[in-house]
Amino acid sequence: MNKYIVVNQPEKWKFSIDNIIVISSQEYLTNSTFSLIKKARIFNLCKDYTYQTKGYYVSLLAEARGHLAIPTIKNLVDLNDLKLVKIVSEDFDDVIQQSLKNIKSREFTLSIYFGQNVAQKYKELSSLFYKHFQVPFLRVKFSFNTKWNIQSIKAISESEIPAEHLESVHEFANQYFSKKRYDTPKLTKSDFDLAILVNPNDAAPPSNSKALRKFVDIAEKMNIYAEIITPKDLSRLTSFDALFIRQSTEVNNEAYAFARKAQQEDIAIIDYPDAILKCCNKVYMAEALNNANIATPKTIIVHKDNRNEVITQVGLPCVLKAPDSTFSFGVKKAKTEEEYTTLVDEMLKESDLIIAQEFCPSDYDWRIGIIDDEVFYACKYYMAKGHWQIYNWKAKKKKEQDGESDCLPIEKVPKKVIQMALKSAKLIGKGLYGIDIKVVKNKPMVIEINDNPNIDFGVEDEYYGDLIYTKILSALKTRLQ
Repeated sequence: MNKYIVVNQPEKWKFSIDNIIVISSQEYLTNSTFSLIKKARIFNLCKDYTYQTKGYYVSLLAEARGHLAIPTIKNLVDLNDLKLVKIVSEDFDDVIQQSLKNIKSREFTLSIYFGQNVAQKYKELSSLFYKHFQVPFLRVKFSFNTKWNIQSIKAISESEIPAEHLESVHEFANQYFSKKRYDTPKLTKSDFDLAILVNPNDAAPPSNSKALRKFVDIAEKMNIYAEIITPKDLSRLTSFDALFIRQSTEVNNEAYAFARKAQQEDIAIIDYPDAILKCCNKVYMAEALNNANIATPKTIIVHKDNRNEVITQVGLPCVLKAPDSTFSFGVKKAKTEEEYTTLVDEMLKESDLIIAQEFCPSDYDWRIGIIDDEVFYACKYYMAKGHWQIYNWKAKKKKEQDGESDCLPIEKVPKKVIQMALKSAKLIGKGLYGIDIKVVKNKPMVIEINDNPNIDFGVEDEYYGDLIYTKILSALKTRLQ
């Protein structure tokens, strides 16, 4: 397997490691050669992993390309939320207390290099932090009140390593990169009372109130206790055996925190944190679909170095998408070069990478519902009145914000649409997905893979009725068993 160390500036990298190539983040993100490599392990040592930076995208695209990334995108999201860090580290709190019990001051900083500390007595604690967060250079600050608590945690770059630590770090690096296997935390699933997460303030909820009532009623008939919970109920989550997320999912909102805690606590979930991370980022999706040879509208990952070449490749008008756009929020259409320039300027201020896509007009999109590799509903979503998208959030009348829909028997859907939907869902793994597909000139193309698709009473259940709810609840029961 090819091994690569990815850093921001290779010329400033301090360590020489045998048989490993050091490359820049810009090269890994923009050189198409790397997307063709089938087996690679990517050690992401960028100086900044925060959301939508180059460090973030290195791990994201590595996973999309089928490369083994350290740290993973899930590690990075966990690391940037202290609340999640504390949730994850609860599992080894006893080791934290035992390791730091003899420290006299009320503050302590632990520097972890490839899972080790220069002091042998912190070996076990350093190893546990690395095992759960997978960040090669990590700095954890603790404070003491009645017990030791994590005050902050952050990745550091090689330039932040104290000079007196460099010799040890070089030794740790050689030990680390000579390994054939790399520790990763175990992911778990489990058993029986169901929490349905709903945000009352959701601008575009994935289930309407009648559908939520259906879930609760049918769950009762299946001997599952179901309760609607809200984002303020995170502390109660451990009293449930299963979690079904019915609020809009984003990397930086409560839904991900709930999913991550559920995974940490052996609670069965729909949908998994990995699915949220992958489906909520259009950059990941573009790379993953391309690597799997699944047809899409002509798509380009746009960055500052190629932005001027995009129009010649995808044409005008073109669709521009923020990486984490959902329900048509953050999706723009540029009709002219001036509009393109203005929109790209704005969007690249928010993210180092965005998506440009060929504009493929159609009267409707197929939405194919998939649960654990099985198709269980099929809808046609028509464009909103006088608009080019299914949702038109600028419509003056609320009833004109979204288009009409038809729910059909699965056997009435073209086979090539069904096959494409199933192949697309397999890229993400087991779970609940809504695959959006356009058919233009008899050619199906994937537009979106949704990790949290709508299940609305009177829409997705229009043809199969209660079976839609039963399928999802049965999938949760299967996870529990």
